[in-house]
Amino acid sequence: MITTFRAAVAVVLLAGFYVLVAAITAGIAVLDYYAVRYGHAGGFKVAAVATLGGLAMLRGVFVVGRRQDADQPGAAVSPQDEPELWRTVTELAGRVRTRVPDEIRLVPDVNAAVSEDARLLGLIRGRRHMYVGVPLMLTLGADELRAVLCHELGHYSGSHTRLGGITYRGRTALIRTIQRLGEHAIIRTFFTAYATVYLRVSQAVSRRQELEADASAVTVAGRRAMGDALRKVRAAAAAWEFYVGNHLRMIGPAQARPADLFAGFYSLFHEPSMGGELAKVVNAPEERSPYDSHPSLAERLAAIGRLPEPSVRPDPRPALALLADPQRAAMATQASMLTPEALRLPVLEWPQIIERGLWSASNAESLKDVFEAVGAMTNTPRPTVDTVLRVLAGGGAGDLGARLRRAGWRGDDTAELVSRVVARAFEGLLIQAGRARYVFSWSDLAKLRDPNGDEIDLSGIVRNAVDDPRQVNALFECLARYGVTADAHP
Repeated sequence: MITTFRAAVAVVLLAGFYVLVAAITAGIAVLDYYAVRYGHAGGFKVAAVATLGGLAMLRGVFVVGRRQDADQPGAAVSPQDEPELWRTVTELAGRVRTRVPDEIRLVPDVNAAVSEDARLLGLIRGRRHMYVGVPLMLTLGADELRAVLCHELGHYSGSHTRLGGITYRGRTALIRTIQRLGEHAIIRTFFTAYATVYLRVSQAVSRRQELEADASAVTVAGRRAMGDALRKVRAAAAAWEFYVGNHLRMIGPAQARPADLFAGFYSLFHEPSMGGELAKVVNAPEERSPYDSHPSLAERLAAIGRLPEPSVRPDPRPALALLADPQRAAMATQASMLTPEALRLPVLEWPQIIERGLWSASNAESLKDVFEAVGAMTNTPRPTVDTVLRVLAGGGAGDLGARLRRAGWRGDDTAELVSRVVARAFEGLLIQAGRARYVFSWSDLAKLRDPNGDEIDLSGIVRNAVDDPRQVNALFECLARYGVTADAHP
């Protein structure tokens, strides 16, 4: 009852947003009328500023207010493609007394979600969509996936999805309108105050709906499955973020891709050394805000613990057992994730991709730009390590930094910029000479190491030479120990 009341308040507030827009527009029109009628110079200025603000406001409202028919994510699977998944969803929908989704899509995300194309403020039901993440299925057991699917179907049975799109578009319209009003402080103040109330109410509704959906899941899947699923989802989301940020991002620089993106994530998630780090993520305290869309993990687990335990038949299978052909499903989802250009890239193993990617991203451009810059500074057609060291010894770091910025490098601190780029250039020479290589790891960033396995990081000693040209000899001796001679060049 409380959730229904809050949802109704959220819809009323959304309607009030458009009333506010109409009222401000009418007020500006009246102001313009009197400014034109009485012709006062000060009035003209005020009216002009107000009119510009009104136009910015209307653009923010109506450009955002139109629905964006973006392509649906992932790959759609029919009952013929995935009969067991559809059978499970159909069974669970019956258990929570709701209509079966019209479409199920496998998506490249550690998440499951539902949406509904409802109309007329949610009064007319529409086409239902369910999204199931392939990375999510790689990390859950069948019982846990059933709990997650029940949770999402619980949003349908509680009619949460009918107002979900409306409240989401309301939030988007408010935020975009405020952004458009950046230089119109008076009008912006009205919308900022209104948005604060609207967001607090709508997000409170969202948090309560999540607890209701959890309760629906527990009635079918049990407390253990739902609780374990929530913990695993949090850990898997952190692992996926790490995987995307440190592995998948290397596909572009390496100009190569793995045969199976999700197999790499599976290896990373189940890497023994990742267990401790992921446990820290799950147990870490969460920073809370009135604008959070979900309750904290601790709050959700506590609420689940207070629910009665139903009689549940355990299913020890992995979640992937619900797919007819997990490899085929993964490939279809992967194809939806990559651009056509990426799909045409050569296929390599992850250690090779990381090595090539880091070389390209960290060393190749540094080598080129540093040696071109010092060549121009010293009028040397073929600059060497000795040329770079002489520039640093002569106090030329400032000029070198300016040239690196013109080449596209970014950094406010010139000494830091020069140290970073020159260090990467010298490390690139070590790689070219076969005296260092990037060593791959699932659980950590790849490190540059020498043949003995010791990590190499020249940034500190290069920084010393940049800050104090008298330290250039120490830098040269360090390079010599790694086998880099004064006449070395790219």
